[in-house]
Amino acid sequence: MRALLFLLALLAPATARAGECALALVLATDTSSSINAEEYAAQMQGLADAFRADVLREALLGTDGVHIEATVVHWSGYRHQEQVVPWTALTRLEIIDQFANQIEAVPRALDDQATSLGKGLEFSARILRGRACDRQIIDLTGDGVNNVGIGPHYFAERGDFDGITINGLVIKGAMPDPEPYFHEHVARGPGAFVMVAGSYKEYAEAILEKLLREISPRYTMK
Repeated sequence: MRALLFLLALLAPATARAGECALALVLATDTSSSINAEEYAAQMQGLADAFRADVLREALLGTDGVHIEATVVHWSGYRHQEQVVPWTALTRLEIIDQFANQIEAVPRALDDQATSLGKGLEFSARILRGRACDRQIIDLTGDGVNNVGIGPHYFAERGDFDGITINGLVIKGAMPDPEPYFHEHVARGPGAFVMVAGSYKEYAEAILEKLLREISPRYTMK
């Protein structure tokens, strides 16, 4: 693992030319009622800490003039999606620090909503439109399947996800097991993949590995 991360730190973060945006990344976090206060805190702290990790910061800043833009979305019920951290061009260490601090400080607006995964993805795709970046990725975390409203297939069929890669991070523990659902209905687009955390205790390591893989197309899990 450490050898792979060291190798990644030496890799350029992507395909864009100098002065361009290599990647627009939506970090879509499940805040539905299946997630308690401790689990919510584990997600937000783990995500913030990932952006404080030296290996991720080196990957983000590895090519002069090429940058990555990121934002954070909370999603839960059918009409309950919110962009909680604005689009940020992660071009300097102090900006990455500020981005991490914003993630850590985001309050949870609602904790009593169902899991409308389809609408979470549709909302995330909507705010990606118009980003002038070489790649567009939705990084979606969840611990359950879509259980209210329209599922992802409807939005995929009408073209909402065209040109976007959607990667899933499954947090295990719920029934039915969400992992098969994520493979079949969530992951899509060029290079799409699903990662699995066995519990919320494993989330921090999993999200760091996932971000590294998304930032550099040449990073591949072994």
